[in-house]
Amino acid sequence: MSYTALYRKFRPDTYEDVKGQEHITTTLGNQIRSGRMGHAYLFCGTRGTGKTTIAKIFARAVNCEHPVNGNPCNQCSMCKSISAGTSMNVIEMDAASNNGVEDIRQIIDEVQYRPTEGRYKVYIVDEVHMLSTSAFNALLKTLEEPPEYVMFILATTEVHKLPITILSRCQRYDFKHISIDTIQERLRELADIEHMRAEDKALRFIAKSADGSMRDALSLLDQCDAFCMGQELTYEKALDILGAVDTDVFSVMLENVMAGNSIGCIEQLEEMVNLGRDLSQFVTDFTWYLRNLLLVKTSDGAEEIIDMSAEKMERLKQEAEQLDPDVIMRYIRVLSELTNQIRFAAQKRVLIEIALIKLTQPAMETNFDSLKNRITNIEKKLEEGIPFQTRMPLHMTGNAEGKGEQTAEPLRTEEPKLQRAVPEEVQKIAERWFDIARKIDGHLGVCLRKNRLSIDENSRLCVVYDSDIDWQQDNKPENIELVKQTIADTIHREVDVELRLLARGSDFDKEYLSLTEEAINFKIEESDEDDEEEFI
Repeated sequence: MSYTALYRKFRPDTYEDVKGQEHITTTLGNQIRSGRMGHAYLFCGTRGTGKTTIAKIFARAVNCEHPVNGNPCNQCSMCKSISAGTSMNVIEMDAASNNGVEDIRQIIDEVQYRPTEGRYKVYIVDEVHMLSTSAFNALLKTLEEPPEYVMFILATTEVHKLPITILSRCQRYDFKHISIDTIQERLRELADIEHMRAEDKALRFIAKSADGSMRDALSLLDQCDAFCMGQELTYEKALDILGAVDTDVFSVMLENVMAGNSIGCIEQLEEMVNLGRDLSQFVTDFTWYLRNLLLVKTSDGAEEIIDMSAEKMERLKQEAEQLDPDVIMRYIRVLSELTNQIRFAAQKRVLIEIALIKLTQPAMETNFDSLKNRITNIEKKLEEGIPFQTRMPLHMTGNAEGKGEQTAEPLRTEEPKLQRAVPEEVQKIAERWFDIARKIDGHLGVCLRKNRLSIDENSRLCVVYDSDIDWQQDNKPENIELVKQTIADTIHREVDVELRLLARGSDFDKEYLSLTEEAINFKIEESDEDDEEEFI
């Protein structure tokens, strides 16, 4: 006897066997018990959620000679003939291949005759959205007022394509995505029946890969069992069979993206290609990984939504602390655009490599979120300290023979003299300025970070703006008070603050002492009485 696929072998026979659609099975069972069945039903939902299965159970139940609590008995002659596909009372039609008006007219002619046995003629029309416009129009009258012994069950995955005239004539039932936990429990139940050895982690991965479809989950389990051939199905084997990528790979990829390491990203992509991973699935899964990262960053109860182990959740939280929400949203936008591009692309890998380079190099884009990404990178470099590289110009020096030779001497840069001492509290503010500015949200906080810090002739702290628009928006008493209060909370001292606008055509370095650029390694040296020059 030929092998039967798991999803066919274990197709549910009663409503209790249908998992994840209790809101529908309960309603239909109550209708059978009370005898209040409708004449037209519309089952809509994604693939593999049980539409056809429930339609067949319902068709047997309405014709069953001895229904049990709304379920078919599956023992009487009517139940057996319908299950075997030999009954003339249940007619299944695939609208994808029988979508013309002539096919519908054949149904209209057939409904004039009563069933030879049983009580109802049940027409199950699958993928009904594929019917032509003329076929829909031909069906309308019969669907609205069929004979009392006729029942229609229409099934579709794209309900938005149905005419409103069809929708208004049917009882509509929306099938839900089946949860990962429900699918995993069903897989474990069937694996035990089939004497399959499988890790719970592997079954959960299969359930997650099925994307809410029980039929897809059973097909994947069938595929994995064929690969193992009596051996235990492990998580690593499931990854290899399904061409998927573990979440640890996404974490390493994200580290390369944050570090701006384009070569590291491409090398990691090369490794996945060599392992036979599906590139389109990688992009989709990486997008979901970033989605989880954004939830952790912006929500308090993200653990209840994200299906992830405690260890990986802790790592996700650590990564979320290093990223700004706007930066994460930029990553998701770039990958979402990539998903649409690679769908019909011949060179998927090239497009993915370009997208990864784009992620690591925000300067390649000119939109707002890329600009925010660039500003965040600059701030991070300033916090960590930008290394200073001394230039070594070549100078001509003479030797004993009178010949000139080139020697490298460091270029000495003159440190600007300070005509006044910088107060101690201002030094503390300069050293911690980025921490202070980051505590302030909105436009004011952004401008405090990007504009320069200085002091005036009265040793008052000044933030010097180079944009008139930004300065007019921020230079308000309540904003200045907010900055003063934030500084007081940080260094526990009160200081006066002023927001100044750099005059057009003026040079900041000539008119002001820059504290922001030297805040990380800040050193104040007072000039001596003779104004002696010092060099570094």
